[in-house]
Amino acid sequence: MKILIISRRYIKIKYNIQEIKDTNLEYPYLLSEIKDKPKTLYVVGNAKLLHRKSIAIVGSRDCTNYGAKVSEKLAYNLSKQNIIIVSGLARGIDTYAHIGCLKAGGKTIAVVAHGLDMIYPKDNRDLAIKIVSSGGAIISEYPVGEKPLAWHFPERNRIISGISQGIVVVEAKEKSGALITANLSLEYGRRVFAVPGNIFSENSKGTNKLIKIGAEVITEDLNIIDLNLF
Repeated sequence: MKILIISRRYIKIKYNIQEIKDTNLEYPYLLSEIKDKPKTLYVVGNAKLLHRKSIAIVGSRDCTNYGAKVSEKLAYNLSKQNIIIVSGLARGIDTYAHIGCLKAGGKTIAVVAHGLDMIYPKDNRDLAIKIVSSGGAIISEYPVGEKPLAWHFPERNRIISGISQGIVVVEAKEKSGALITANLSLEYGRRVFAVPGNIFSENSKGTNKLIKIGAEVITEDLNIIDLNLF
């Protein structure tokens, strides 16, 4: 399928949208293991990345400067180790994770909550184009025309967890989508890492809680690698 959209909120380049059924060999093995796997994945860009070693970096949309710096630096360093960075193309932590990966010359996968004929938020349209043009991918379980409805976001979190060997939560409030993603990762048998933060910050209550209940602590840039994640 080929699509060309010219609206400001859409990608202004013609891309192939690949459709991968859960019965296809191209369907990612890790995702096939989860009980609520999507029946179909729609992919723009490099679908082969779905079979590479990857780690997800997620967190608050209204992140602090600290969270932004940590997210970007972690993504940069992991990308230098030839690890694919997975995130959700949302504002905040997700954005900086994708940016850090691209700065390192790495490949990143953005999992979105809408059809691939649009990009939400529109502020990340240029970032989406860079992701694909640099050899990355944007994926969704929603067909063309499906809007970014509120319940799509927690649904897409299972894909972020499902295609990744592990997940890092950089900043998260006590009740947030990032914690949903972390809980799903635990359910799927993935490793969960959390970045400790200021005990007085709302954005750190979720991550500090994860550490309290047993998430592995990120205390330096490369300790995910040191812990032999793969």
